[in-house]
Amino acid sequence: MLEVIPAIDLKDGLVVNLKQGKFDQSTVYSEDPVETAGRWVDQGASRLHIVDLDGALEGKNVSQSVVVEIAQRFPRLTLQVGGGIRSRETIEAYLTAGVDYLVLGTKAVEMPEFVGEMCRAFPGKMIVGLDGLNGKVAIQGWKVVTDHNVTELARQFEQVGIAAIIYTDINRDGMMGGINLSATLALAETVEVPIIASGGINSLADIEALVKLPARAVGGIQGVITGRAIYEGTMDLRAAITLSQAP
Repeated sequence: MLEVIPAIDLKDGLVVNLKQGKFDQSTVYSEDPVETAGRWVDQGASRLHIVDLDGALEGKNVSQSVVVEIAQRFPRLTLQVGGGIRSRETIEAYLTAGVDYLVLGTKAVEMPEFVGEMCRAFPGKMIVGLDGLNGKVAIQGWKVVTDHNVTELARQFEQVGIAAIIYTDINRDGMMGGINLSATLALAETVEVPIIASGGINSLADIEALVKLPARAVGGIQGVITGRAIYEGTMDLRAAITLSQAP
């Protein structure tokens, strides 16, 4: 079953959205991240994707206090957090605070052995975020595009016990032009680890397209992250969740 996962991107304590990850093209949607989390919970969300954008730039967790407050306010909510997670100490702090999954991006690409170490230390808690730009992985808040191929890295990381891969198409992210269905499907059919799709969700049609994929792909695509679409009202979250759960 596909899980629709609202995104809360944090910058300077505000809920924002960036177009293609560009910090100079951000839109502020709320000054209260905890209230925002509550809004999505009220509409049926069982899981949130939280990104510490400041942390992604600075290489350390900046928004931990906000995440802790959300975890305390909504103890039944599954939380996956990314952005600035570069050390075991940060991971331990988040897990202690009630976070369920940690998303490793830059650190995973720069030091892949770290992913294996953390998977062994914290089984079932690590997710790798692969952010692709024309098939290549971007890191450091998408400021640096590497020579690493998305698919090749995905195959490498699935061997060490990660819980899932979040695949984001940077060209689509924040642009509301529709998900890159072909690339997401290709990745899901290449690796055994569950894929969480991200980038470009615009309407219920995107959710419907994912739900209608062949059974093998649907089984491989565990969830889909949505941000701008639910904030700007082009997609109703409650309706999207209902559609994703339809038999």
